[in-house]
Amino acid sequence: MLDFYPMSRRPIRILGLDPGLQHTGWGLIEHDGFRLRFLAEGVISTTPAEDLPDRLLALHRGLAAMIDLHAPEEAAVENTYVARNPDSALKLGQARGVVVLAPALAGLSVAQYGAMEVKRAVVGNGHAAKEQVQAMVRHLLPGVTFKRADAADALAVAICHAHHRQSKQAIARGYQPA
Repeated sequence: MLDFYPMSRRPIRILGLDPGLQHTGWGLIEHDGFRLRFLAEGVISTTPAEDLPDRLLALHRGLAAMIDLHAPEEAAVENTYVARNPDSALKLGQARGVVVLAPALAGLSVAQYGAMEVKRAVVGNGHAAKEQVQAMVRHLLPGVTFKRADAADALAVAICHAHHRQSKQAIARGYQPA
């Protein structure tokens, strides 16, 4: 019998990030191989009245402070897709760059997942509605409440990463079906 979840496994803190220039959601969970546990969530916000460099700096400072406070061990970021407005897409891309860079500067490995991959990992359906994702996040993390949908999305990214890292570890250990 293969032991995929040794009892001595140390819990790991996973930070999920949902990039946005106006609102970047973040969610922190703990995963021990058996359970997911909610630790914290929040949103780092900027205002459109600020200049872009100031908004990006505020986003970086907010992420750096949150990472210092909560000490995650790994991070996962959702890929963003915007096809409507090229200017908005460019600004969102710059914000996403800051969101990927902040945990990397703190020495964390940073995984990246597409929205459909996150939905599939959390709900089982890559085309699930936001409400379905939020309901499943509430189910998987009992007692969690969200300040904003961005934080719920970030928690979903963290859950997705927990599932993916668990699968990668099983493969690395050389899973051989009976």
